[in-house]
Amino acid sequence: MSDKPEKTVKPEKSDKPERSDKPGKSSEHPRLSVFKTYKLYVGGKFPRSESGRVYEVTTATSAAGAAGKSNWLANAPLSSRKDARDAVVAARKAFGGWSGATAYNRGQILYRVAEMLEGRKDQFVREVADAEGLSKSKAAAVVDAAVDRWVWYAGWTDKIAQVIGGANPVAGPYFNLSTPEPTGVVAVLAPQESSFLGLVSVIAPVIATGNTVIVVASEKSPLPALSLGEVLATSDLPGGVVNVLSGRTAEIATPLAAHQDVNAIDLAGADDDLAKELEIAAADNLKRVLRPQAVDYFRTPGTERLTAFLETKTVWHPTGALGASGSSY
Repeated sequence: MSDKPEKTVKPEKSDKPERSDKPGKSSEHPRLSVFKTYKLYVGGKFPRSESGRVYEVTTATSAAGAAGKSNWLANAPLSSRKDARDAVVAARKAFGGWSGATAYNRGQILYRVAEMLEGRKDQFVREVADAEGLSKSKAAAVVDAAVDRWVWYAGWTDKIAQVIGGANPVAGPYFNLSTPEPTGVVAVLAPQESSFLGLVSVIAPVIATGNTVIVVASEKSPLPALSLGEVLATSDLPGGVVNVLSGRTAEIATPLAAHQDVNAIDLAGADDDLAKELEIAAADNLKRVLRPQAVDYFRTPGTERLTAFLETKTVWHPTGALGASGSSY
């Protein structure tokens, strides 16, 4: 037996790169980004436009385009007249259950929306910054204000009836009571410039009072609205209460204004010429119309939008026999 140590053979070096088991470290196949597919939100589901059309949303179509940039953000669905009609059907179907829910229950659901938005704050900050050309800090302030706006309207759901309803004095042996009731299906044109805070400020008061809504997102900045649909779908809100469409505002708003099963329309996102055209179309079935107006969405809103789409029901009820001591009750 030899006392010499055995000679160890070194493994030959391979020309192939070593395989890494760590995620994201592979040099052979660099990871590709997974781009988000934005869809409509109609009847609690996420369909593509029945037309199959989409349009490009870029920073050039948003406020950031003023700096000369033109970065592609996403393809948004280009809704058709058929999509608008489908949204009206979904909103009408949901109206009975939503208007019949207790005001307290509606408030709980609106507060749940705020909770879910808070959990996805980073996503909305990014989308609002891209849509409106804002810095991250300013976009965060917009998103915070939008979440607070949901909470604000959630608190009003079971209080608005006490503010605008009540018992009326009458000359006779009757109780005379006035109570607010929701108008029905409301079409809303979201503000063009305020893609998220303005959007929330026109949707929340409509559904807080028991209406259902078809909202046409900002034409140039629709992505925050389409993402809001994803939040609403996971916030206990019944399908069809809010329906979100994106595309050319004039193309979608015209059939909504003329639709016989739409009870009211908010023209917040329409220019003067379009607003006039839609008002004429809305007169055919005596829709309630809220005209466009200059609004600072950062200011605390009053009750104007809460009462804009409410009807007042007045009930007379006999008090019974009245004696010298007053009512028999």
